[in-house]
Amino acid sequence: MTAEPLERSLDRHDLLPGTTEGPDGPPLDLRTARESDLPELRRLDEEVFQEFAYPGFLLRQLFDMYEEHFLVLDDGAGRLRGYVLAATRALGTDSWILGLGVTPDRRRHGLGTELMTEVLTRLRRDGIDVVRLTVEPANLAAIFLYRSLGFRPEEPDGGLRQDYFGPGMHRQIMRLDLPGQGLSDNSRRRPVRTACPPTPGDG
Repeated sequence: MTAEPLERSLDRHDLLPGTTEGPDGPPLDLRTARESDLPELRRLDEEVFQEFAYPGFLLRQLFDMYEEHFLVLDDGAGRLRGYVLAATRALGTDSWILGLGVTPDRRRHGLGTELMTEVLTRLRRDGIDVVRLTVEPANLAAIFLYRSLGFRPEEPDGGLRQDYFGPGMHRQIMRLDLPGQGLSDNSRRRPVRTACPPTPGDG
């Protein structure tokens, strides 16, 4: 879901396109979330993020708003093992990563990187130019992962925002500029979802 929890789910950088298989379980199918996934998504979110989990009603609304950029890892046995969620604006070319999580039994196998890579591919395809996320400044592992994907601190002040989510909850904002596909502005497929500010936490 968001920053603190998101950082618990970091893993290695090896990318396995499409379906991926880890040593700790069956192959996983990376696909777009479905409405029927919502109960399992809520369970997954609570397992991964615990006290930081999205309330059920908000998870439902986020799905309704950003379905095409809400991706899951499905083990084929009725369980979801990870997800990533990106929010886009109806009239703009920027996006925020609002959630990234992988279940404890499937971490350290490149799944977080795979989820991020796929959602960034889709955002680029949909005409998004800039992607942002927040991260706890002391979480060097998370920062290293995002840097490996091309994210950099958004100035000023090295991206540091004091009390970003409240007193003592400092965050670093990181930004990725997505390369265009050589299309004119009028020929790009624009996102059609409603704008939504980043939720408390890191995504």
